[in-house]
Amino acid sequence: MIRSFLLGTGATLAVAFGLGTPAAAQRVEPMRTINAPATQQNGPALWKVEDEDTTIYLFGTIHILPANVQWFRGNIARALETSDTLVTEIPEGAMDGAAMQATVMAKGTLPEGKSLRSFLNPEQRKQYEAALAQLGAPAGAFDRYEPWLAGITLAVMPLIMNGYDPESGAESVIEAAAPADAARLALETAEHQLDFFDKLPPKSQVAFMMSSAKDLNRVVAMTDQMLNEWLEGDADSLARVMNAEMTDPVLTAVLLHSRNERWAEWIDARMDEPGQVFIAVGAGHLAGEKSVQDYLAQRDITVTRIQ
Repeated sequence: MIRSFLLGTGATLAVAFGLGTPAAAQRVEPMRTINAPATQQNGPALWKVEDEDTTIYLFGTIHILPANVQWFRGNIARALETSDTLVTEIPEGAMDGAAMQATVMAKGTLPEGKSLRSFLNPEQRKQYEAALAQLGAPAGAFDRYEPWLAGITLAVMPLIMNGYDPESGAESVIEAAAPADAARLALETAEHQLDFFDKLPPKSQVAFMMSSAKDLNRVVAMTDQMLNEWLEGDADSLARVMNAEMTDPVLTAVLLHSRNERWAEWIDARMDEPGQVFIAVGAGHLAGEKSVQDYLAQRDITVTRIQ
């Protein structure tokens, strides 16, 4: 589930501000260089909904990418450059790094006297401590973290150490390329996204964390696979890889399905206003069952893939 979240359900928070990531991980030199697939006939997928005076583009992003991967071109670039409104998950620069870190720690720190490892059974604790050792961190490094914050950290650190760059996510490229006079809107706030995790029951938080802690190497391998599917524009295969990870129905409902339904409602209402809108949200929201497109179909809104 962690990989799905990072590639498509709101990890903007984790990668844009380095949430919970120890300074050592931010300084580390990548162990490899990641290259895009040799063949990119389609590029990342792009959809649109339209009527006589409104066009809304739907683009699925990856929030953390290798710095050397080139993907912004063709229909994606043209759609953004001609749009009068850019919509993202959270506002760009809504909080500076220090303010975000303070908010994260306020929400993601356990009360005095409690320890993250007290939430774990013996097998989970063994796997969790082995994961920290693999990252070069002491067993008690995240003892004051709530499990959800440790989970984001354990997902982000191995990616950074293996060539993914928090500053090179798709949103950064889109923000820089959008017309200067385009309106900027957001579907959620940074605090809203943090609350998705902070309000999860402890069992779901631990499941979220352990999906990475069980095998950090698999975190990287699966992210590489998702990156390739995204670059090739294979939304169905991307959905299959993501769905294989979604074993907790509470997490899936909170992080994906309920948000997709709300965003479809927003799109439906926005169709009543003229203009051209470019919506950039995590790719996981635009793939698989109960995607944004599925909820739009329930509202009798036709979604057309254009790339």
